[in-house]
Order: sequence, then structure tokens, then C-alpha cells
Amino acid sequence: MPSGHKFEVAADETILGAALRHSIGLPYGCKNGACGSCKGRVLEGTIVQGDHAPAALTDQEKTEGRALFCCANAGSDITIESREVHGAGDIPIKKVPCRVTSLERLADDVIAIKLQLPATERMQYLAGQYVEFLLRDGKRRSYSIATPPHEDGPLELHIRHMPGGAFTDYVFGAKEGAPAMKERDILRFEGPLGSFFLREDAEAPIVLLASGTGFAPIKAIVEHAAYTGITRPMTLYWGGRRPKDLYMHALCEQWARDLPNFRYVPVISDALPEDNWSGRTGFVHQAVIADHPDLSGHEVYACGAPVMINAARTDFTKQCKLHEDAFFADSFTSEADMHPAGSAPAA
Repeated sequence: MPSGHKFEVAADETILGAALRHSIGLPYGCKNGACGSCKGRVLEGTIVQGDHAPAALTDQEKTEGRALFCCANAGSDITIESREVHGAGDIPIKKVPCRVTSLERLADDVIAIKLQLPATERMQYLAGQYVEFLLRDGKRRSYSIATPPHEDGPLELHIRHMPGGAFTDYVFGAKEGAPAMKERDILRFEGPLGSFFLREDAEAPIVLLASGTGFAPIKAIVEHAAYTGITRPMTLYWGGRRPKDLYMHALCEQWARDLPNFRYVPVISDALPEDNWSGRTGFVHQAVIADHPDLSGHEVYACGAPVMINAARTDFTKQCKLHEDAFFADSFTSEADMHPAGSAPAA
């Protein structure tokens, strides 16, 4: 790496995995080639690029020497160029059991799960990070933490139902004859994970961008900023298809009333007449562009569907002068995002 950091990559190991094993903080999100957060450049040597979503790494970017380090293996000695993330590497990643303490329906297709850790465990994490459930079949499912790190008590996760998904069907009790999640169930997860978290040492105004349950880590960031007394201007743009998708709309309005320098802009893309929606409409990232044609000097924290994240990253940097290193993202990916033309179920 141009920074001078050196590390060894095993033959069956991804470049990202090796970097994290050596406590080198490369940025990452999904770890499966769908979100593009780990994208960097190969300056010398060769790599073997693994399967990935086409939108996360285009053919043009490949010709420019870019790569997704979460699903790339080293084919020789290599020199790479990547942002480095400081802060997350100091927090231990653990595998812990947890107990479901409550299941609250926030919308027709969104449930808030609260998880209690063992009395001997106190989980450290940064506002915006996520955990991965460890399922019995060896698969993993990732969900962001909606609880700010200063709060004692259960961890809150927001889970959207993906019909046909094994895990979310279980959470929602959607499959007849199959077990449904209930209070006091025991689960296991690994965390905290991810390089999506609030950079507290910066002074730039903040734009928060969320679609759907991408609101969960944004909630943790806002509440943590309020608790720690951060006074940087902060604007939240939360997008949904229908008003009901903004399942904590009242909380956001409360923040706008109570928090100095905080502004809330809800955006609906497919409002129906019966919604009586009089607010902003269209794609949520385009509302940001309309309000902030010049994003130079800002930081953007974006979380939600991959299509929104990719559009925002491209348009903000190309049209609005946002520096690439000032765009922080966590993309909520599923198996369907990896195979957009297929019929793989999300979970």
C-alpha cells in the first residue's frame, strides 16, 4: 500500500480479509461484492476478481485498475491503493449469544427486534456499525444496529421482510408450518462489523441519506451525535415508496424540533392519492442534489438499497463536487442484488 503498510494474503483469502486479519482498516460493507464500499485500485501486480454485482464494479472501472477487495484474491505480489479507516480496528469483534427480548411491528413489512446480551458481555461498537447473525446452516445475515452505543440495554435492529427469505420468513412467521421467531429465542451473532460509522473528528456539515430500513444505522448516528454534543449542521433525507415506509417519521420530526442544527427532509417516490402526501417526491438522492448542488466541504453518510447508494455516489461526486473520500456508505444487499437477472431469494 502507498502508506507503507504491508501484509500477507493467504492463497484462499481475500485481500480485504487479510487486511482485517492484520488490523489494517480497509473500508468495507457487505463483504460479498454487492455494495462497492471496498473498492480500490491495484497499482502493481495481478489479482483474481471474484463474483460481484455488475453495478458495484463496472467493466470500465476494471480497465482503470479498480477492484473490489472483499472478493478479490492476490495473483502475485501486489501494491494497492485504498482509503484506510481508523477507529473500528480498536474494537474487538466477538461471537456472542443473545436473547430476543421483544418483537415490535413498526410497519407492515418492518419489525424491530431487541436483543439482550449475557450479563457478562458489554458490546463496544461505533454508531453505524452492524452485526451478522450466525445461522445454523452456516449462512450469515447482516443487520445494522439502531441503538446508539452509549445506551445500556438491548440492541435494536430493524428487519424488513423479504418474502421467500429463510431468515426474514422466520422473523415474520411468514411460512405456514415453519417455526416463527418469538420472545426469549436464543440467537448468535458476530460483531461489531463495518466501516460505516460517524467520523467524529471532522468538522464538515453532514448529509444523512437513507432508504427504507437504511434508517436504522442513521438513527444510531443521530442519537449518538446528540448525546455527545456534536453541533455540526446535519440534514437527514429519508426516502420511501409510500409514507408508511417512513416507519419512524414522528421520531425524525421530534429530532427536527429538539436538536439544534438538525433538519429532516422526508421524500416519497410513489405516493398515491389516498396518502394525502404534500411533501417532497421523487428519488431521495435527487432531493439532496436539488438542495445541495455543491457538496464540496460536506460529508455524506448513505445507507439503503444498492441502487440508491450507487446512484448517490456517482451523482454526488460527478455533479455536486463531493470528494470521493467524504462519501461513507452501507448498502443493504441480498442474494438478489448479486444476481439481479435471476430469481434468488433474499433473506
